[in-house]
Amino acid sequence: MTITRDSLIGLEAYAKIRKSSSAEMIAHRRLRTVHLGEHVSVQFEDERTIRRQIQEMLHIEKIFEEQGIQDEIDAYAALVPDGSNWKATMLIEYPDVAERRRELARLIGVEDRMFVEVEGHGRAYAIADEDLDRETDEKTSAVHFLRFEFSKAMREAVRAGAGVKLGCDHVNYPAHVTIAAETLASLAGDLR
Repeated sequence: MTITRDSLIGLEAYAKIRKSSSAEMIAHRRLRTVHLGEHVSVQFEDERTIRRQIQEMLHIEKIFEEQGIQDEIDAYAALVPDGSNWKATMLIEYPDVAERRRELARLIGVEDRMFVEVEGHGRAYAIADEDLDRETDEKTSAVHFLRFEFSKAMREAVRAGAGVKLGCDHVNYPAHVTIAAETLASLAGDLR
């Protein structure tokens, strides 16, 4: 389903359901989040998470004009998977400010070393930050947007129940984890 102005609910209606629908959305987002080591989490987006993000932005910014609504849709629409891929928000989290500064300097390029590995297939490396470059010569960003593209055979394998690993082979953050079955079941629904 495509997110359009007509498919969003108005500010007043959203304000009425915002709190009551929050727990369900938190559970959905938690289901679609994979922790990679202690400091990286990858939140796989879908139409539902992006729709909620747009509704939240409209609510917070009190946007009700057509062009403003369309601008928010346009800003986030690229994060909805299109059937051949998974799209995700990658967060690099270090609570201590000094440690975060040091580690973000050591992790330049980490977003390009993220991969998904479908059982029986090669790695699909992330295509990162297509909207804008998020790192400098001194450090990487704490937030990156990733797209993992899958071949038809990989999509069919995932949908048929193949195991999948999420990993990173950056020299300063080598890690991998098998995606939990319930998370994988949700993510498989993004593929056609």
